[in-house]
Amino acid sequence: MTHLLHLDTSARSRSFSRELTARFATAWRAAHPDGGYTYRDLAAAPPPPIGEAWTEICDALMAERITDISRYAEVVRTPAQRAAWSVVEPLLAELVRADVVLIGAPMYNFGIPAVLKAWIDQVTFPRMSLAGRAFVVVNARGGSYVPGAPRAPYDYQEPYLRDFLAGHMSVDDVTFISSELTNALVDPVIADLAGKQRESHLLATELVDKQAASSQ
Repeated sequence: MTHLLHLDTSARSRSFSRELTARFATAWRAAHPDGGYTYRDLAAAPPPPIGEAWTEICDALMAERITDISRYAEVVRTPAQRAAWSVVEPLLAELVRADVVLIGAPMYNFGIPAVLKAWIDQVTFPRMSLAGRAFVVVNARGGSYVPGAPRAPYDYQEPYLRDFLAGHMSVDDVTFISSELTNALVDPVIADLAGKQRESHLLATELVDKQAASSQ
């Protein structure tokens, strides 16, 4: 049975990224009535940053050459490590169970939200692979970071996630959908770009619908 993991990370309870991920999840679940679904709001319940006990688990996995995710708990031995693992275990179980991972990721200060980075840190271990899973990342950005835009060189959001998923996690099925220029609705300096913002958001909505229908 195919399974969708849906993660939201926006600090806003009403946001463009949340709107689009909710739309994707609704369409995906309609297309997969027998599929499984897990939702986690990382902004509402932020994962803590990793600590020394977490690094000890990583070191043990490398030393014992364990790459099978189902065996990770074998190296958890001390009380501190067990406390660290109690944070990791539910997050990792949700990720491993998923066939499709949907991430709502607004851009904050040219990068991803801190809560998303904390989640990534918690669930990532040496020589780990998520090959065979599909990732759909829905971005919302205050400015425009499309190729050729003046701010495109400052996009450390999409390149980071793409490089991380492909380079570390061996994921070859990653789709990015972006709603650009969201600040045009609140910032008078770029208010003249509100029309382009609406065009970008409409395109993002259409891409979300298309991707939800095609994701297995």
